[in-house]
Amino acid sequence: MKLITSRFCLALASVVTLPAAWAQAYNINTLAGKVASLNGTAGLQIRFSAFIEEESQDGSAPGTLTPITPVNVLSSPLDGTSVLAPAVTVNQDTAGAPQNETSIAVDPNNPNRVVAGLNDYATRTWTCSIGGTPCSALGDGYSGTYFSNDGGSTWCCVSSDPNHLGTLIPGVDHLAGGIYDAGGDPAVAFDSQGHVYYSGLGFDRTSPPNTVAVNKGTFDGSGKLTWSAPTFINATTAPSTLNDKPWIAVDSHPGSAFRDRVYVSWTRFIFNAHNGAYVQSPIAFVYSKDGGATFSAPQLIVGNVLYGQGSHPAVAPDGTVYVFWVGSTRLASLDSIWVVKSTDGGATWSKPVAVSQLVNIIPVANTAFRNNSFPAAAVAPDGGIYVTWSSQMSDATGGLCPMRTNSGCHATVLYSKSTDDGTTWATPAVAFPTLDAANRSPVGYPAGGGQFTAPAARRVDTLFPAVSISPSGRVFLAAYAADVVSPWQICAAGPPPPVGRITCDTLGPYIHNARLDYVVRDLATNATKIVSAHPINTRNGFGGSFFGDYTDIAAGSDDVFHALWTDSNNKQTVVWFYGSQFVPTLINQEDIATASGSF
Repeated sequence: MKLITSRFCLALASVVTLPAAWAQAYNINTLAGKVASLNGTAGLQIRFSAFIEEESQDGSAPGTLTPITPVNVLSSPLDGTSVLAPAVTVNQDTAGAPQNETSIAVDPNNPNRVVAGLNDYATRTWTCSIGGTPCSALGDGYSGTYFSNDGGSTWCCVSSDPNHLGTLIPGVDHLAGGIYDAGGDPAVAFDSQGHVYYSGLGFDRTSPPNTVAVNKGTFDGSGKLTWSAPTFINATTAPSTLNDKPWIAVDSHPGSAFRDRVYVSWTRFIFNAHNGAYVQSPIAFVYSKDGGATFSAPQLIVGNVLYGQGSHPAVAPDGTVYVFWVGSTRLASLDSIWVVKSTDGGATWSKPVAVSQLVNIIPVANTAFRNNSFPAAAVAPDGGIYVTWSSQMSDATGGLCPMRTNSGCHATVLYSKSTDDGTTWATPAVAFPTLDAANRSPVGYPAGGGQFTAPAARRVDTLFPAVSISPSGRVFLAAYAADVVSPWQICAAGPPPPVGRITCDTLGPYIHNARLDYVVRDLATNATKIVSAHPINTRNGFGGSFFGDYTDIAAGSDDVFHALWTDSNNKQTVVWFYGSQFVPTLINQEDIATASGSF
């Protein structure tokens, strides 16, 4: 394990003078306290990643001596039973463990070699024991990865216990030989030599330690992938600091003066050490010149845009580094997508440029899962820069929604392009215009004895966008589309989570439930494909509250795209879950699916 220490000063916590009226105090030694502080800040649209919010709420079940027999398992006859071809299930566990938050990368030297990163909860299904405690009770959100050597047709590997980690990232979490309770928020990227890099978080729930971690992966001659020990970046034990939502990029361009330099950006949440009040959340940045063994001292790169989240670096063929994020200056009424750039390998940075204002999206109508307007970005071989994000848009005017509401507004994926190195940006365009103009399709109505009928027509919501550009210049956009609505019977009474995520004592009334498809658009042909095989029900997994923060797409030198998303159509058998044992119970669970193709 390697450690990079921060030169940041905790005196940053005094940048904002707090009004005396702010009497609320928060216990920022815990994740839950930090989340409460941020969510309790009036007028603020910035939030932690959904992953951190979910981890702050989750706790291990007490465990039971007798296997639990579910009374009712929430399900629908409209749910799938498997991820159907041509889509492929990436994760290799079969015990109902959730996976979510997807990142994908293609080896620039071998378009058949693909690596995926994801939050992997496989340890919650392990049947081993450590010191008499079930591994499934010790397990948590982990940094997982899978790889393919045949263009995404098949994937490796299986993780079954601490001695058989499969491709779980080593050295970060306790059960993977590390010092932290949990890890996640993955991102992956290749260098020009075929090494792959994985960035993620390491953190504890009930104590302050947290870090950004980077592992380097190497393929041997037979195509097997092994990972190095992690390098910890900005590791801290200070309650006033929390690192969140890292993303990684590598300069894999042969003509760049900074070839194979590794870049990582993340959000550095800062709290007042005296009362736990949120202060600011600037974007921090580091680079490595030695293959991730060491990193530069962290620096803040956002100027006066100190209230941000969801950063995403991208590298141009000439070596220029761009970092995008969503955020605002102190008194701004709306957030914007911002960008800064570095032409000297990350040493110095330009002033922030606003790409576009936006209205941060809210949970999509008829869903419960947390979401965001984080950007994704890529640079074309000709230097054209593309950035995509989602915003709440008015049904009537096509402009920004006047407030954060689903009434008369819907979530829309937008994109913009710059042809002058990020100085100016084109007016944002709708990423999926055909879908955006359409209404959701009602499926499965009437229900409840014919009494529950389809809702009024609603425009399709699109969210969690991704963008990738092939070496030949093909630009692919991808996102979820909430294009289906169906009935869903809720639970009226049952045990509290996490056990209550498997079993329900008493079924309740029907509600309307939006389902997702995953879509890809090729800007060259202007064609859009639905690449998911069956609409995705987000009510499964974490009780409908957490479906990840993002999806991803990567294009190889063969102009084939590889889309990667969270899917819930597989039926899997649960035996162990959060330390509790169930009689073998078939449920729908969050898995990772991919589809490869071209236009």
